[in-house]
Amino acid sequence: MLQQMRKYAKSWVASIFLGALALSFGVWGIADIFRGGPEDTSVATVGGVKITAQAFQRAYQNRLRNESQRAGALITPEQAQRMGLPDDTLQSLISQTALDDEVDRLGLTISDAQVAGAVRSIPAFAGTLGTFDHATFVQRLQESGYTEQGFIDTVRNDDARQQILSATQDGFSIPPGLARALFAYLNERRAVQYVLVPASAAGNPPQPGDAALSAYVKSHSDRFSTPEYRALTYAAIGPEDVASGIQVTDDQMRQEYELRKDDPKYAYVVPEKRDVEQLNFHDQAAAAAARAKIDTGTSFADLAKSQGGAPIDLGSVAKSDLGDRGAAVFALPGGGVSQPVKNLSGYALFHVTKIEPGTNKTLADVKDDIRQDIAAKLAASKLEDVAAAYTDASSGGASLTEAAKKVGMRVVHVPAVDANGLAPDGSKAAIPSDPDFLAQVFHADIGQEGDPFGTKDGHQYVLKVEGVTPSKLKPLDAVRAQAAALWLAEAREKALAQKAQSLAAQASGAHGLAAIAKELNAVPQTSGALDRGAASGDLPAPLVSQIFAAAPGEAVAGPSGKGDGYIVALVTGILHPPPPVGDPRYQKFIDAVSSRTAEDISTSMALAARAKAGVKINQKQMDQVAAGGGS
Repeated sequence: MLQQMRKYAKSWVASIFLGALALSFGVWGIADIFRGGPEDTSVATVGGVKITAQAFQRAYQNRLRNESQRAGALITPEQAQRMGLPDDTLQSLISQTALDDEVDRLGLTISDAQVAGAVRSIPAFAGTLGTFDHATFVQRLQESGYTEQGFIDTVRNDDARQQILSATQDGFSIPPGLARALFAYLNERRAVQYVLVPASAAGNPPQPGDAALSAYVKSHSDRFSTPEYRALTYAAIGPEDVASGIQVTDDQMRQEYELRKDDPKYAYVVPEKRDVEQLNFHDQAAAAAARAKIDTGTSFADLAKSQGGAPIDLGSVAKSDLGDRGAAVFALPGGGVSQPVKNLSGYALFHVTKIEPGTNKTLADVKDDIRQDIAAKLAASKLEDVAAAYTDASSGGASLTEAAKKVGMRVVHVPAVDANGLAPDGSKAAIPSDPDFLAQVFHADIGQEGDPFGTKDGHQYVLKVEGVTPSKLKPLDAVRAQAAALWLAEAREKALAQKAQSLAAQASGAHGLAAIAKELNAVPQTSGALDRGAASGDLPAPLVSQIFAAAPGEAVAGPSGKGDGYIVALVTGILHPPPPVGDPRYQKFIDAVSSRTAEDISTSMALAARAKAGVKINQKQMDQVAAGGGS
């Protein structure tokens, strides 16, 4: 909830209601951050309550897991930092803790029965039968880093906190006048007359002299400089260099197969699964009578309807998932219905709707894959031994070249390479194509022999940057044509923009386009109805935004969407459609804006609670936890 509130905290709706309140927190938002002392292992303190590193770590782990599932790929700690996830997670915990303090101050409580009901209703804790299962509950808590009591306390706090938030949100509705104004603003439509100001209208600027070109080249040095080049010597060895000395035995492959065959990652042995429906009965007689109807042609679905409901969908289950009932269910053909089976309470009929055959890959089926994997592991181990032997030789005083030759690494000298991996003549330099290697080259200390390092493709390298040729501004004669072309293009664009703005001011003064159309020898065109911020025909979205900011009869200018000049557009009509008060969609609009505004108010309540309690952040401790990905 608090994450959603923060999402909308900067919405334009909030500015209507909460501008003054937001100003009151502006200074506080910066002043509540201090670095904690080295003995303090908490990540933040809210009032007198500390947010422990363990609590932050658990919340951050769960946030990373959720974001990774949403993205469909594992999010690394570095990516999480760029996304702002550590700070976002901590800010959420701070707001929750501040609101918990308000809950305590107001004396709000949640009964044990309410907490138990809330826990039992969480779908993630449902077992095979679709109801709350304690073993599943414990497993899920362990996966998320909670103890039972810790999770129950969290649920209790969340529900108590929700009482405060619900008080500000439930039943809130914006005033009718504001709803009408917002509807009119969002659905406003405009029309314009416009003319195209061609690029030729600005004329041709004079050719730049050497002084102007020199100044232009210096102010755009990134465009007119040679790249930095580095000279280096490196040693290399990879899997292909040690492959001939690696032999994978049958015993090794057999042992690896035994380790993998029960691992779901490899899916060597996958049990048969079935999609199963279940219909429950109080006693055996009732189940038998229902089964007899199946024999007379009644479908399982119709049988369920006659019992007053739908069957329980158990989903896709393996035989082991059903315990004692598995044998009866897995003896059925596809579409089959079991005889009455003793269930946890009473009897049940089971209906098999789909069968997914299991798989059992033998060693012979996967032998080649296992051989390749073992060979790759053995090669990696051998390469690590080579790297260790190089370190020993280097520590004994051998140079890079001497140590590399001693341990069997190839040595290559590169006279010059830039950050794109190119030599001065534009050809590819004699370096590995792995980007990790090039990154090491441009982070290495000059003149220092580095330690061995591995890359993702399994190679081991050692490099020494022998020297650097700094980036240098090219002489004017070498870049004159390029610089002149760019200078003229920018000068034409600037002159055209000034011409268009001048024509727009002239049209605004005359409240019409006739005079400038005559000057341009152009025929004014009329737009259709324009929607706020949306491109239309010749009018790009940025120009439409200017049109909606202009007064009636005022002209604006901006680049054409086709890149063939500028457009001067004069506002000729504005329409505010009346709100369709009786239309259910209008009520949905009011409900949506009211909900968003209520969330903004709740956000401000959290901010107020934080300001009242006072917040201190141990940035160093938070960074340490986050750097490990929450682990």
